[in-house]
Amino acid sequence: MLDVLERTHPDARIYLDYEGPLQLLVATILAAQCTDEKVNEVTPQLFDRYPTAEALARARLSTLEKMLRPTGFFRQKAKSIRECCRTLVDEHAGEVPDSADELTKIRGVGRKTANIVLGNAFGQQAIAVDTHVHRVANRLGLAASRYPDKVEKQMCEIVPEERWTRATLLLGTHGRRICSAKKPDCGNCPVNGLCDYYKPGFPK
Repeated sequence: MLDVLERTHPDARIYLDYEGPLQLLVATILAAQCTDEKVNEVTPQLFDRYPTAEALARARLSTLEKMLRPTGFFRQKAKSIRECCRTLVDEHAGEVPDSADELTKIRGVGRKTANIVLGNAFGQQAIAVDTHVHRVANRLGLAASRYPDKVEKQMCEIVPEERWTRATLLLGTHGRRICSAKKPDCGNCPVNGLCDYYKPGFPK
């Protein structure tokens, strides 16, 4: 299944623009309940003004809220990002830790966010279950749960570890291009013969 998706989406990638772990961490926090495209419109100005964790930790909350307003839930996101960066400064010398345990101790950083940073900024193997991966994994039969953490665990049990990060990118891209939420293009899906959702009688 992954081989077919690799041939179908050889350009699969993360859709957030970033330079380094800090930018990816902040962008991923902003992407909650927001499109990656909108986040990419906001972050250049944000990182130009606040290029380091130290700068973000000292940022005026009202200024952050104004800059982050287009991403939705901007008040909560502004607080989370500032507190996140204060933790980075106080406990990690302003650097983003490369450990899931340390990342998930930071305010606003769950397993999905941590795994996106680990897999893409640090080159580690990690499965990050965003809305696209969650949907596609359940439809294909790679997982069976409504809970992202359980989907991650189930996928880790059957996907070879050396392909965890790439599998995340492939499923995410497939979910964007073919296996969409409301109208999946099952007829043109290259893995429909392996897919539980496409089988007759499968609960739609």
